[in-house]
Amino acid sequence: MKRFVLLLMASALAGTGYAQTSYDLLIKGGHVIDPRNGIDAVRDVAIKDGKIAAVAPDVPAAQASKVVDASGLYVTPGLVDIHVHVYHGEKTAYAGGPSSVPIDAFAPRSCTTTVSDAGGAGWRNFDDFKTRIIDTSKTRVTAFLNIVGHGMAGGALEQDLSDMDAKATGEYALRHKGVIVGIKTAHYNGPEWAPFERAVEAGTIAGIPVMVDFGSARVRTIAELFDRVFRPGDIFTHAFAGGSRGEVIDGKINPASYRARKKGI
Repeated sequence: MKRFVLLLMASALAGTGYAQTSYDLLIKGGHVIDPRNGIDAVRDVAIKDGKIAAVAPDVPAAQASKVVDASGLYVTPGLVDIHVHVYHGEKTAYAGGPSSVPIDAFAPRSCTTTVSDAGGAGWRNFDDFKTRIIDTSKTRVTAFLNIVGHGMAGGALEQDLSDMDAKATGEYALRHKGVIVGIKTAHYNGPEWAPFERAVEAGTIAGIPVMVDFGSARVRTIAELFDRVFRPGDIFTHAFAGGSRGEVIDGKINPASYRARKKGI
């Protein structure tokens, strides 16, 4: 009987001016987490013309053309993943090769709407990355430009100090503001500090942060990286991964990490 009454009401409304709705979609009864606006509670979210039109404790279902019951679920703005590898293709490693993944096959199903490729391309091959991947993906793709001109191509190419040009990298990043959002250095195994210092130099030229994957060389310490090389806003990625980078000393967190947090790292 209840179903019949609801259908009858819908038919009656369709024959009047009340059939017009204010919203295209209403996500109803979900637990909304919206850090920017300080919301962490059950709310209804109404959408009109592809934009959020209202967030309120109770938006009447009759005001929307379509209603989705999100009771018991979390509702958030699209997630942002700042460390992915999506410069895929038939070339080498993460630089246009098989180690990277086709982003549209993974991001949407994980509620991720924006990603940052973490150093797959350098200034020498970024045009290919942008043309084939960034410009054609439904997912919004930004990038950390590798300090290595050939990008994250693996092997000796990532150890080549002569291909780590701070000026060329920084100036190239400036030409792609908003798409290139940072500088990346990764996988360097030598004792030199040049990759990290040049990455910071490039980041300073372009006014963007640096992300560091410290590699496996134990001759360099994260204390020196944080205290001497890094600026506020720079990023140490893969923290506590593998235990070879010095994040833990004698079973305790390295005090340098606490200093870095206070510095804004």
